[in-house]
Amino acid sequence: MMYCLSLESTDPFFNLAVEEYLLKNRDEDFFILSINDPSVIIGKHQVAHREINTEYITEYGIPVIRRITGGGTVFHDHGNLNFTFIARSTTGKQVDFRKYTLPVIGFLESLGVSADFAGKSDLKVNGYKISGNAEHVYRERVLHHGTLLFSTSLNVLKNSIRQNKSGYTTRAVRSSPSSVMNLCEIIRQIKNINEFRSLLLGFILNYQPGNSITALTEEQISAITALAGSKYRTWEWNYAYGPGYCFTNQFEIRGVQYLCRLDVKDGIIHGCDITGPGVMADICKKLIGFRHMPSDIFEFLRKEGLIISLSEVYNYF
Repeated sequence: MMYCLSLESTDPFFNLAVEEYLLKNRDEDFFILSINDPSVIIGKHQVAHREINTEYITEYGIPVIRRITGGGTVFHDHGNLNFTFIARSTTGKQVDFRKYTLPVIGFLESLGVSADFAGKSDLKVNGYKISGNAEHVYRERVLHHGTLLFSTSLNVLKNSIRQNKSGYTTRAVRSSPSSVMNLCEIIRQIKNINEFRSLLLGFILNYQPGNSITALTEEQISAITALAGSKYRTWEWNYAYGPGYCFTNQFEIRGVQYLCRLDVKDGIIHGCDITGPGVMADICKKLIGFRHMPSDIFEFLRKEGLIISLSEVYNYF
């Protein structure tokens, strides 16, 4: 028996907090559906700047949010449907990607779509990825969640994710790039993602006896809102958490060549070595102690009297 919850919220900070709250504060099994505003969701053990196109997501105000599950980076928007299973589990058998993707595969089959479980945690159709999945074990409970690309903006998805990660050296988990497609390209009979969500909800309600609709109480909403604010909306969780890293880049500003090396731990620049002529190299060595964030570096350089554009700051990412 599962309680099925279809979230009205499109706030990715709140919706990720819903999962953690129900995982850690309830004993019942849950199935959750949600659609999020545009956002980049990184795995628990990833380095944010290595996974994201920092310049693009900053320019377009796309938030980066760390989840409590492992795995790689995914993109959410109003064309992506998120599904979540939270269930009691047996020790030693808690991590089971096939078990929790099986109902989704069955749902897609009911629509005439043949989906295959591929690799460790993906679902593919005709060789194209349509779903990425991740899990987290908490005591005797497991959280499994995944994406379903229905009508996602694939151009924004591509531009939000960093393509060249060679400048970053770290032991952090690396994403595995895949060719993706939207399900709306082959499921012509479904008009939009809301209809797609309703059909999946109905399928899960009938998947096993006793499944029923539920809703969050005001008390739960209050606690989840507090969790979203204290954790999921913070720089400390989204950027500073995770393994340290070294960033190196050779770049040119106004005809002058520079070589930059930044050592970053807990989101803070602990070592900075910039070689090149002129005053920039001397000033930039003072970046130690600052957050490795575009706004912080830009503001520091501005106060130091160095004339530099925001676009030039992205050479440090």
